[in-house]
Amino acid sequence: MAELLAEVLDDFGQAAVTGLSQKQKTIPARFFYDDRGSALFEEITQLPEYYVTRTEAALLKRHASEIARSAGHGRPVVEFGAGSATKTPILLKATEAPVYVPIDISGDFLLESMEALKQTVPDLEIVPLAGDFTEEVALPEFDGPVTGFFPGSTIGNFDHARALDLLRQFRGQLGDGARLVIGMDTRKNPRMLEAAYDDSAGVTAAFNLNLLERMNRELDADIPVDAFEHRAVWHDALGRIEMHLAATRPVTFRVAGRTFSMEAGETIHTENSHKYTPEEARLMARASGWEPLSYWSDEDGIFGVHVWAAMPDTLQP
Repeated sequence: MAELLAEVLDDFGQAAVTGLSQKQKTIPARFFYDDRGSALFEEITQLPEYYVTRTEAALLKRHASEIARSAGHGRPVVEFGAGSATKTPILLKATEAPVYVPIDISGDFLLESMEALKQTVPDLEIVPLAGDFTEEVALPEFDGPVTGFFPGSTIGNFDHARALDLLRQFRGQLGDGARLVIGMDTRKNPRMLEAAYDDSAGVTAAFNLNLLERMNRELDADIPVDAFEHRAVWHDALGRIEMHLAATRPVTFRVAGRTFSMEAGETIHTENSHKYTPEEARLMARASGWEPLSYWSDEDGIFGVHVWAAMPDTLQP
């Protein structure tokens, strides 16, 4: 595990230098999730403004038996980006999964989460994999078909082309006969969206700013974190919330031996969170090798849980 995590840190340095060298500076969102970032994200999921986690959990509980029928009973479950796996026991118990394979980039956080999960589902075999799920992580060999789990609308963090590539990757990893249970956020009132990504307690701001603090900790950087502020903006034409770190004054700093300068108002783009209508979600499924089977949403239509089936190789686009 140590070697794998070291490779992730090397990737972080390379991504930081490359992203900060662009005209629109950017850092990939996957680097939010060191131990501190993962803990802050868990705080975010409990905030009153952040509807995603509680709405998805409620849908999984309310429709557990229907979801299990659609996703398949007695199958191994592979979760991409497991985090604390707080919603996962609902699916594991409903489907009577014998094996659970959580994949997460934060290895230490993953192991802590799995210790907690063992108390909830004591008879479950857990095979944790520390790694970046956006790359093809080698899965254990299974005797039969597998169910993938990708909750939290994490798919929204990727632009459309990358999202389709990732869903095709999942199809290839999970294999023939697979099912995918995927949570996807929907388009809604922009005020609700902006509040969810810029909460009154400032936890999301701390989560975003931790990216700068992580560079200072791990990449020999000297970024003046107090010179930046968190911003979350809805772009209706693109169907997404964007998160940025905006410089509040001119700054010069070093990261991994390189010097960078920013003017006041210039930003580092740290995350996109795309929102999809149910029809857009179905189109994404079919374009990436999946056939939509089932869909559940809350009364207000603010979040959706989908079950898709792997298309046979001969029918894939």
